[in-house]
Amino acid sequence: MKDHEGIRLALTSLHMHDYPLTLTVFCYALACAVVLFTDKFALPARERRKHRPRVSRRRAAMDILARLPIIALVFAGFFAISWRPLYAGAGAMSFFVIFTGISRAKYKFIREPLVFSDIALVADVFKYKSIFYANSLNIVFWIVSFLYVFGVSALYMYFEPSILPQSSKLFWIIVMILVANLPWLLLFYGPVNRLVADFVQHLVGKPNVKVSTTRFGTFASVVFHFILWLGRRREKIVADLSERFFAAVQDLIGHDGENKAPLVIVWQSESFIDMRHCGVDHINLPTIDRLQKLAVQWGRLATIFEGGYTLRTEFAVLSGLVPDDLHIDASYPYLRASHYTNVVWPTKLKNAGWSTHFMHPYDRTFFLRHKAMPQLGFEKMTMLDDFDHDPAQDGPYVSDTELTRRVIADVESQTDAKGSFLFVASMANHGPWEPNRIEGMTDPVEIYLEILQQSDKALGELVDHLNRLDRPVWLVFYGDHAPLLKSFADPFPDPRTDYFIVPLASARKPHHAPDFPRNEEPWKLLEAMLKHADLQKDELR
Repeated sequence: MKDHEGIRLALTSLHMHDYPLTLTVFCYALACAVVLFTDKFALPARERRKHRPRVSRRRAAMDILARLPIIALVFAGFFAISWRPLYAGAGAMSFFVIFTGISRAKYKFIREPLVFSDIALVADVFKYKSIFYANSLNIVFWIVSFLYVFGVSALYMYFEPSILPQSSKLFWIIVMILVANLPWLLLFYGPVNRLVADFVQHLVGKPNVKVSTTRFGTFASVVFHFILWLGRRREKIVADLSERFFAAVQDLIGHDGENKAPLVIVWQSESFIDMRHCGVDHINLPTIDRLQKLAVQWGRLATIFEGGYTLRTEFAVLSGLVPDDLHIDASYPYLRASHYTNVVWPTKLKNAGWSTHFMHPYDRTFFLRHKAMPQLGFEKMTMLDDFDHDPAQDGPYVSDTELTRRVIADVESQTDAKGSFLFVASMANHGPWEPNRIEGMTDPVEIYLEILQQSDKALGELVDHLNRLDRPVWLVFYGDHAPLLKSFADPFPDPRTDYFIVPLASARKPHHAPDFPRNEEPWKLLEAMLKHADLQKDELR
């Protein structure tokens, strides 16, 4: 105890504490030096070289200067709660280093640094640890984190003397709290936000998370992209595909021989890729082979992301919008889905008199789908709480077999008086592929292959049923992204997935024949399907 008191007295007697302003500036400068040095480790050296823009020395200096106010605000935050310069410096350094470490870990996992919209997923990471491969965030993690944050803070509070002025203490405390927090709060004030957003837009240019992370480091990149997102005013998005969409839908209905409205089913298969493309020959996918023969268009699908972020591919298909055109919204478009209500396919279908249904056997709050999907034009949602699923008995996710049964039941409950659009997002193929997820299997690759074959069988049952319907049916099937199967490949040799546009039942005509494969982008899938439906109409004339 005497030793502790001695250390405390020694710190108190340091001459530097006789010059609080000098000490504070020194600690801030030290924090800046450490942050600027460690920020670069958010990405591997090869990625930094690849995404570092060639700029003048003046521009490079501007990039550094732009980061200093952000470091200052974080430093001020720690200083405001302590009035201890050494603690504020250490806290600011730890804060930035932790963000850099998280960004590097994310990059190593799915080859993307931390994005501002990832902050909106923090609660989901802890709530759905398995789906984020975050099972290590257990009680040990929380104990270590708690001890580090509060334990180290307590040591600083005990050993480092405060430099809070003895006179007018309350005044200075309030002043420091305002200095640390008011700039953040003003970002939400329209006039200030627009001014700052315009400056950041000029500084950052076209949003690109890897380029921004290389230029500004992780946390500054997160802040700048958040400012851009916050300042982006709702723009009128013009999509020339809308008029073609209406024409194709109406023509398809009007030229059917028995005047029965079509059924369009889009099946987004979680983590699906035909592993035979990757040299795996001991897998049997007869339904996929059958779809290839039935399809009017099929081939490889360019994916928005590899190994995760299903919502990006999902939104691209539903909206028909190129991700680059979404600007800062591209990383998490469901955060403000209402901006795109009038241009997405489900809304157009609903306005044309179709029924629209989104089916996904997972928690309805995940990726904010419970809010986003109604805003994107879906009248009905069937989510995990509509399934009788027991994870302990049935496995972590609803099987494609059970999902197929639900789709068939929904189709049978419909009439053919109006068009129907059903978007199905499966979950069965999702990782992790842990030992004994399939009884007796321990190898992740073999588990994944077995689940693919089970899903293929379920898909075959769906195709058989749809083919027996007395109405035009169009099936669009695709994989949202390659699996995060690091024991097989990291990265995947070719991350493109597979897609098929298949006419079934009375939509299928004698002239339909197997086609050569064609590369496609997800935002063009529904447009391509409607073009084929339009060709069908021309043949019937």
